[in-house]
Amino acid sequence: MTREGSKGRVESMSSFKSVVERLRNLENERKNLLLEIEELKKMADSKAKALESEVGMLREEVKSLRVLLGAEEPAVDEEQEQKKKPRK
Repeated sequence: MTREGSKGRVESMSSFKSVVERLRNLENERKNLLLEIEELKKMADSKAKALESEVGMLREEVKSLRVLLGAEEPAVDEEQEQKKKPRK
């Protein structure tokens, strides 16, 4: 084997090891990013639920204040309205 052929194999192995190491690093980073994404999705879902709850409470407060101020009559439940109407 010539010196040049041996040098080419060493470079090839070194290049192969480098690619394998890059792949390992990228797989680890991918795994970490997927975990972070899941955590962020959970946080976003939690925040959305909290906001939905807050909006619901604010809507109720608006309704109550309107009734107190005489701006509108208390709403009758849709179910009660439907029970009063005869079915066809």
